[in-house]
Amino acid sequence: MQPFTYVRAQSLNEALQQAAQPGAAILAGGTTMIDLMRGDLAAPSSLVDIGHLPELATIDTDGPVLRFGALVRMADAAENPTLLRDYPALPESLQQAASQQLRNAATLGGNILQRTRCPYFRNGVSACNKRVPNSGCSALDGEDREMALFGTSDLCVANYPGDWGTALAAFDTDVEISSATGRRTVPFADFHLPYGDDPVVETVLRPGEIVTAITVQATPLGRKSTYLKVRDRQSYAYALVSATVALEMDGDHVRAARVSLGGVASRPWRAPEAEAALVGRQLTQATALEAGDAAFVGARPLRQNAFKVELGRRVVARAALLASRRI
Repeated sequence: MQPFTYVRAQSLNEALQQAAQPGAAILAGGTTMIDLMRGDLAAPSSLVDIGHLPELATIDTDGPVLRFGALVRMADAAENPTLLRDYPALPESLQQAASQQLRNAATLGGNILQRTRCPYFRNGVSACNKRVPNSGCSALDGEDREMALFGTSDLCVANYPGDWGTALAAFDTDVEISSATGRRTVPFADFHLPYGDDPVVETVLRPGEIVTAITVQATPLGRKSTYLKVRDRQSYAYALVSATVALEMDGDHVRAARVSLGGVASRPWRAPEAEAALVGRQLTQATALEAGDAAFVGARPLRQNAFKVELGRRVVARAALLASRRI
C-alpha cells in the first residue's frame, strides 16, 4: 500500500472540497477501497473519509420516489420494512450479497461502485487492459468461467459483480452526484459505461465527484418482484447468474414486466427482450422459459461459460414465476 494522507470530512462541503484535490479518493464503508489499496490497484495520494456524514445516511420511502443516501449501510436497507413489503427484490439482492459483517459496514453508494472480481485484474500481475491500458487481457486465453456474456469487448470480458446494482437496473433508478462545482443526476442505466475501447473507465463519475444518493421511482411493479441468485456456494459467493423480475399482473396475465440480469454482463444488465416476451401473455412455465430464452439472445459465450446461457434461462423463468406469486 502506498503512503497517503487521511482526511476525515466533517461536512459534505468539506468532503467535496477535499475530493476536488488531485489524487484524492473517497472512503465510505471501506470494504472496496481498502481492498483495492492493499492490492495496489488504487493508490490515492489522499483518502477523504465521508463515513460520518449523517445527511447521506438516510432512507426515505415516502412519496413517489424512494431515496437512499449513499452512506446507508447495506444491512439497514436489507432490513427496511417498507422495502421488504413493497419492493422485495431490492432487500433480497442485499441479503444475498457478501457476509453479514460486510453488509454491516458496506454502503449502498460504494456498492454500485465496486469493481470487477476478475482474478486477472485483482492479482496485479496478469495482463489486464482494465488495470493497465493496452497490456492485453489474460482472460481471453485463460480461465473464463466467471466472465461476462454481454457488454464485453475485444479488450475486456470482465464481469460486474454487484447484486444491488442488478436489482436497481430493473427499476427506474437515478444516481445523484455532487462535486465542488454543483450537482447532477444520471440515470442508473447510463451510470456504468460499456467497455468499448477503454475498459479502465467504468462509470461516468468524474474526478472530484461523489455519489450522494440513489433514487428509485415508486411503482406498483415493486410488490411482485424478486431477486434470484445462483452461485457456487450458498454463502459469500458472487453470482454465476442472477435475475431480478418485477411484474404487474392482471389475473394470470402479465400487464407490465421488468427483467435484469447479474453475473453475466460487464455492468448491471436490463433485458428488454425478456420483458417483451412476458407482457400481454399468460404467465406459465412455458412462457416464463420463453422469456428466459429472450433474455439471452445476443449472449457471447466464451470457452468455459456457455453453461450460463441455459442456467440463466432457467433463473429468469424461475424468478418470473416466484415474482408472480407475491401478494
